[in-house]
Amino acid sequence: MGNCIPSLDKETKSLPIDTIFKLPSPLPKWPPGTGDFGSGHVDLGGLEVCQIVTFNKVWAIDKGGPDNLGATFYEPSPIPDGFSMFGCYCQPNNQPLFGWVLVGKDNAGEILKNPVDYTLVWSSESSRFKNKNSIHHGYIWLPTPPEGYKALGHVVTASPEKPSLDKIQCVRSDLTDELEVENWIWGLGTTSNANGINIHSIRPRERGIKAQGVSVGTFLARITSDKDDDSNSTLSLTCLKNNKFDTFSSMPNLSQIQTLFEQYSPLIYFHPKEKYLPSSVNWHFANGALIYQKGQESNPSPIEPNGSNLPQGGPNDGAYWLDLPIDEKDKEKAIKGDLPNSEVYLHIKPMLGATFTDIAVWIFHPFNGPGTAKLGLIDVPLGKIGEHIGDWEHVTLRINNFNGVLHKAYFSEHSGGTWLDAPSLEFQKDSNKVVAYSSLNGHAIFPKAGLVLQGAVDIGIRNDTAKSNLVLDCGESYSIVAAENLEIIEPPWLNYTREWGPKISYTLGDEVKKIESLLKGNLKGAFEKLVKVLPNEVYGEEGPTGPKMKGNWNGDEV
Repeated sequence: MGNCIPSLDKETKSLPIDTIFKLPSPLPKWPPGTGDFGSGHVDLGGLEVCQIVTFNKVWAIDKGGPDNLGATFYEPSPIPDGFSMFGCYCQPNNQPLFGWVLVGKDNAGEILKNPVDYTLVWSSESSRFKNKNSIHHGYIWLPTPPEGYKALGHVVTASPEKPSLDKIQCVRSDLTDELEVENWIWGLGTTSNANGINIHSIRPRERGIKAQGVSVGTFLARITSDKDDDSNSTLSLTCLKNNKFDTFSSMPNLSQIQTLFEQYSPLIYFHPKEKYLPSSVNWHFANGALIYQKGQESNPSPIEPNGSNLPQGGPNDGAYWLDLPIDEKDKEKAIKGDLPNSEVYLHIKPMLGATFTDIAVWIFHPFNGPGTAKLGLIDVPLGKIGEHIGDWEHVTLRINNFNGVLHKAYFSEHSGGTWLDAPSLEFQKDSNKVVAYSSLNGHAIFPKAGLVLQGAVDIGIRNDTAKSNLVLDCGESYSIVAAENLEIIEPPWLNYTREWGPKISYTLGDEVKKIESLLKGNLKGAFEKLVKVLPNEVYGEEGPTGPKMKGNWNGDEV
């Protein structure tokens, strides 16, 4: 049927081209495949969907939302022949246009039906405010689906007249799934004569490598009043469900994955003072890493370079753990890593009902260095606090299976992380390669250079990042260690489920008291406050586990 997605370079009728986000470099032609990847459409099981990335502006508001810049409401245009709209799109005005919505075609009969009516959710006319962006008012409508069907989005008009019933389509319930609120887009508070409104982006409630929910790209409008909030109100919309999920027909094949990674592979900059650099797992094992078994601590075993003698599977029961070489010179070499010959490890994941592909890029550090506290204007070294052996970090690239465009990236930061949409990312000059920054000693990964404090305002653990000549180009040396849609032989170390480092061999209380004894007055009080608010993972009492033991291995990034 051809590609449903109009070119990203195409100018819409009402939006200046320079406000539309484009990746820095043109995309290549994806290698051919037997599935639907990059074709612009996906078959969800009788319901064919394609993604529209060009829009006509319906209505805009110039205040409220992020940075108090307002938001703009769009409808997809043009829609290919035979396809129908599920809802309108909305995004805040503090970023360039980088959105999409799905439209659908019924290839099986009785999957799509018109709504039977509309309910007016909210209108700018009723809120009695002045809007410099438009002489018109905006009206947000909720479709009333027929029995056995669900609505996927709202219709927005610049007229108080109800939209026509064939303006939008509802979907049979068996092809829908539950959703949840994702990000706040825009809102207005209540007034003495009108209720408030909040607009949110939405996503499937269940997300992971087995979840079938599909994002539609529409938004959710919820009314608020002085007497309640909308946090627990029933959600009036649903998302789609991929009933052909298990075929992985929309996922990229091996050659397509390689081309994608060549396009987007991260460049990770390390701080110029970084001493503890990454290495390949094989280098770590070949340079004296040891495996210990509980009850036989005096007789550790060398690890084969490919990890073939590591125990496989089972619970993380403390029966085994890894450690550095015993010899001091070998240990000193091991903790410094081997940046020039480092390798990253890719996990290929179907996400959002296999309409997106996550490439999780895992980086291994043999050693995590000590932390530094910022106590107002004073920096205080934290001794051994923060040190541990065997540190895994990752960046995840989320790629749109309809067109191969990078949608967003996730940066792991200690026990959490940050998602950023593509327009907010830093890219290497004249390329689509994502730039990331690894924090000094701690190796948390951030999207921008600078200082991030972990703790309270002006008091916390320092995460310092900066550009330097120490850089890991993830595209130069990588291996795919797992893929849900491909037959990949997993390396033995991936299925080692115990700890990659021992529990700390010192008493945290003693370390804290040692630092406190060196501080006086306000600094001592600030440090005591910091100790109370820091998360347990900063202390690293347990040895870290490998990628497959993390919650995001099978689930979404959080």
